[in-house]
Amino acid sequence: MTRAATYILALVLGFMLSLGAASTSHAAFISDLVAERAEQEMGAKMPPSGQFQVHLAEGLPSNGEFIKEFWLDPDSGQFIANVVTQYGDVRRVWGLAVLSVPIPVVNRRVQPDEIIQPNDIEMIDMAWARVHAYAITEYDELVGMQVRRLLSPGRPVHHQSVTLPIIVSRGERVTIELSYGGLRLTAKGKAISDAHLGQEVRVVNLSSNKTITAIAKGEGRVEAQY
Repeated sequence: MTRAATYILALVLGFMLSLGAASTSHAAFISDLVAERAEQEMGAKMPPSGQFQVHLAEGLPSNGEFIKEFWLDPDSGQFIANVVTQYGDVRRVWGLAVLSVPIPVVNRRVQPDEIIQPNDIEMIDMAWARVHAYAITEYDELVGMQVRRLLSPGRPVHHQSVTLPIIVSRGERVTIELSYGGLRLTAKGKAISDAHLGQEVRVVNLSSNKTITAIAKGEGRVEAQY
């Protein structure tokens, strides 16, 4: 082979290798393609913080160009997809695409009437199918809340299982405050119901023996309404 022919052959081989590298560079992980397509299938039902964890069956290709057809069972997470590879052929792949969301859970058994502290909470990824519609999904919605029902570690916490902390308890002696313009008056009273911060509470004015409606302002303090 002459030197010129060798040079031309090298150029051709280099060009072919560059084409192969270019086609490979455009390929994506099939798991990423499936996750993207699954999000599209969910549409408006997709939770803002949710993401799909994709598990392909063993022995299937891992890279592809795009998904041609896609089927997903949202309840079980099972999917089947026809993927076009970087070589132009169509391969069928299948597996699980599990939608998960980060949610706050307690890391210990929390008893009724306890106040949930920051070190009682951890964020974990949980399958969306396990998260009830009434479950708390934000950290700020759980920290500082008072427990109404026993909470078990690692499980979703429902809104009805917690409440804002009670700062005025039924039967408790309270200070009734009344502000009118620059005038501020106080009187002794007795709460006849529980109340959390900002909640209305019925209070007996011990001076007049009349029942009034007030707003819980702090521990042992209520503000009379007029």
